[in-house]
Amino acid sequence: MVLKSCCLNSCLGINLFLNMSQKDPCQKQACEIQKCLQANNYMESKCEAALQEMRKCCARFARGRSVCCSGFEREERERENAKVTSKGISPPPQ
Repeated sequence: MVLKSCCLNSCLGINLFLNMSQKDPCQKQACEIQKCLQANNYMESKCEAALQEMRKCCARFARGRSVCCSGFEREERERENAKVTSKGISPPPQ
């Protein structure tokens, strides 16, 4: 699962990595994913709409702005690296 445990903490109001006065911009979407997964016995395929909304939210903000997006950002980098590698080009350094 790409959603990190810190997103659950953020969902519970414990935002450890951001300034306490600053709410994570994708917290709502992270909470929706958690609710959906719990309601569907943690079957990701049942929560694709919530996952897509999270990806959209993460795309709107600069990397590192949302703690909850860290797993989605890593997933995107891995996908980009796989595309580049499949074309025979070395991926950029991380």
